[in-house]
Amino acid sequence: MKYLSTLAVCACCTLLSTTTLAGPDHNHDHGASIGKATATTATVHYTLNTCAISGEALGSMGDAIVKVYDGREVKFCCSMCVPKFEKDLEASFANLDEQIIESQLPFYPTTTCVVSGEPLGGDDMSDPINMVHNGRLVRLCCRMCTKDFKANPEAYIAKLDEAVIAQQSVHYPLTACPISGEALGSMGDSIDVVYAGRLVKFCCMMCIPDFEKDPMATISKIDAAWTEMHKDADGNQNHEMKNDHDHGG
Repeated sequence: MKYLSTLAVCACCTLLSTTTLAGPDHNHDHGASIGKATATTATVHYTLNTCAISGEALGSMGDAIVKVYDGREVKFCCSMCVPKFEKDLEASFANLDEQIIESQLPFYPTTTCVVSGEPLGGDDMSDPINMVHNGRLVRLCCRMCTKDFKANPEAYIAKLDEAVIAQQSVHYPLTACPISGEALGSMGDSIDVVYAGRLVKFCCMMCIPDFEKDPMATISKIDAAWTEMHKDADGNQNHEMKNDHDHGG
């Protein structure tokens, strides 16, 4: 098993846009920097298959409209949704983060804080802090851990990636590479990539560039395979999938 980190994949997938706006990070922080344009800024990729405003499937109304705000890619089903999003960027990004949290929560690999190791929610049963960092759900036990995370996010994302691989490898739903169709293991150890909180296994490094062209198309295959695996005898999705992810396998 070979592991290519999320950070490495994101670096390879980086897009540049003439509409890019300046901004260092995205954990619900969309302040005065919004609206200040820069020539080129590394872009955080959009990690949903649906429109940020309408919720419609991307591609259902023709090619998706792609915009970049404050260093962050956003996709829309049609041009009519763009001004609705831009009317209040701070509120729109907060809503978008909630959508990302909802989409990645069933796949989250641990019930403990990635920073402190304490149970999420704590002894006082308070709600965990769900934050989005570069399109990725991160769950923390308290606000003190938020500060520690932001001081060294790469280390904690790497730790989270390891947890995803350990947990999702146990019942990984595909036996073939989602890009080439070759059997996993047929070309040596699989290449493990974590993207949008999901583990994706490839037969070889040569498949990575094709994955990077449209990562969410592959993520859709992974999600569909997980869903199919956890259907009951009558074809209905049961609760096993979320329970597996909640309890590490």
